[in-house]
Order: sequence, then structure tokens, then C-alpha cells
Amino acid sequence: MSNYIIDGIMGLCVADALGVPVEFEYRETLKKNPVVNMRSYGTYNQPAGTWSDDTSMTICLADSLSKGLNYDDIMNNFNKWITNGEYTPYGEVFDVGGSTRSALLKYESKIEPLNCGGVGEHDYGNGSLMRILPIVFYLKSKNITNITKDDRGIYIIHNISKLTHAHKRSLISCGIYCSIAMGLIEKKSKYEAVKNGIYNTINYYKKYDKFEAELHHFQRLYSKNFNELPEEQIRSSGYVVDTLEAALWCFLNTDSYKDCILKSVNLGDDTDTVAAVAGGLAGIYYGYEDIPKEWIDKIAKRHFIEDICNKLYLSFN
Repeated sequence: MSNYIIDGIMGLCVADALGVPVEFEYRETLKKNPVVNMRSYGTYNQPAGTWSDDTSMTICLADSLSKGLNYDDIMNNFNKWITNGEYTPYGEVFDVGGSTRSALLKYESKIEPLNCGGVGEHDYGNGSLMRILPIVFYLKSKNITNITKDDRGIYIIHNISKLTHAHKRSLISCGIYCSIAMGLIEKKSKYEAVKNGIYNTINYYKKYDKFEAELHHFQRLYSKNFNELPEEQIRSSGYVVDTLEAALWCFLNTDSYKDCILKSVNLGDDTDTVAAVAGGLAGIYYGYEDIPKEWIDKIAKRHFIEDICNKLYLSFN
């Protein structure tokens, strides 16, 4: 069954798996030996097609949403992942961000789910951005398709982020990304979806003093010629603004799923997450059929992920 849910989530998963073996590699190293296909082992000594926490947490969220929106249920799925190895390729967790781990420990200590995400200066990593995509599908099912004109949309997006990351920069990044993804689901052109998604979301946040003070961090994104920046000015770190910029820059400067993901991975540093964030958008835009078959065929527990995608799709119909 082909649908925008499987397009986006498999787009994210395949990209994640391509980035896993070279996470933390320097860009200069990858220029000499670029990723062109699925690799084995590498950074985490995992077989080709192994996906990381990006995909695990995404499918935790997707699986929960198939039963409705319940923040405790989402956190319980995250705990099944980190504690028991559920929602992983091989029953083992090998990559967890510090902010995510801290939030899940708080939840285990009986703190309310929406109070678990960190708000400190070191809590604006990309750990909520990398897994936020399924909430766009949920909002679409509730006919909330213009996120910036319906406060319910931004409110729910923020809550999903706050489960692990409550810093305003993480919330804004998730808002921008979800607005762009919704535009792509609504069949807008790539450039229109990105431009309108950024512009409308930034203007939404300008209405609120608590967010306006953070918007200068996103200035490059809403500058007119962002996509024309040279590669050397694109940072691909785990800082949420860097990740969002890098993913959108790769999406805008390529014309296929394959080219978008290879460009994302070969930027180096946080390769799996930059690629996953770009891959979710590229998957929706280009479709499942544009993902190279040889990449899909390598994905560990592929049918398990696709079953979750289809379960979520059917729950909305």
C-alpha cells in the first residue's frame, strides 16, 4: 500500500540507515571517500541497512498515534525502546542522545510527560526534530492542514517535542519542519512548500514575545537566497538549527530522493539525523517508488516498519 505515511517514514528510515556507518565522519574525509550506497559496519559496527534512534523514535510515535494522541502512551513506547530494545533493528539500542535519555529518566521518575523535556542551553539538540514527522500525518487526519492558522496544530507539535526537547529553538524548528512537510503532503511544489512553510511559521512565532527573541537564530533560513549558500557555509552538527538548515539546503539543491540523501550524508558530522530529516521530506515529495530499491531491500526489519506505517494509515481512514 503506497501512501504519504510510508513515503515519509521509509524515506526517513532509509536515509537514517545510509548515515549510520559514517556518523561523526569529517566532511573532508567523505569528500575523499563519499557514500554512494549502503555501507556495513563503520561508526557503530552495524550491518548495512541498520537504522538508529531516529527511526526507532519515529516508529514509536507512529505506532502510538495509530491508537490516538496520548502523551503517556508515546513515552511508554520510548521506554520500551530504550529499556527493552523494542522498535530497534536487532533488539539493541546503540545510539541515544543525552537530552532524550534524561527526559526518559524523568518520566520513569513519575514526572508528567510534557514536563520531561529539557529547557537549558544544552537542550536544543535535534532529538525531537528527527522523530516529529508522524505528528504531521495525525494533524492531516484531523483536517489541521494549515498549521500556522490553527493554534491546535502548533500546540500539539510543541507538545510532541516537549516530551524530550522543550527548548524554544527545538519547538520552532519542529514547527517549521512540520509546516513544510504539510505543504508537501498538500501537493505544493518543493520550493513553495519550503518558502511558505518557513515564512508562515516565522510570522506565526513573531506574534509571541517568548518566541520572537529566538527568531534571530533562524535568520539564514528565511533569507531570500538561503538555498544559494555555498556548501562550506552549511553546518551539519547535532544543533537543531544546523540540522534543519542542512536538511532543507540538501532538499532544495537536489532533484531526486537519492541525490538529496547522498548530499545530506556526505556533509559529515551528524550524518544519520541530517539525512533522516531530509529523507522524511524527500520521501513525501518524490514518493516511495523513487527510493532506490537496492537501498530499501537492505533495510533491517523493513516489513515491521512498513506494517506500522500501514497501521497508522488505516487508523486514519
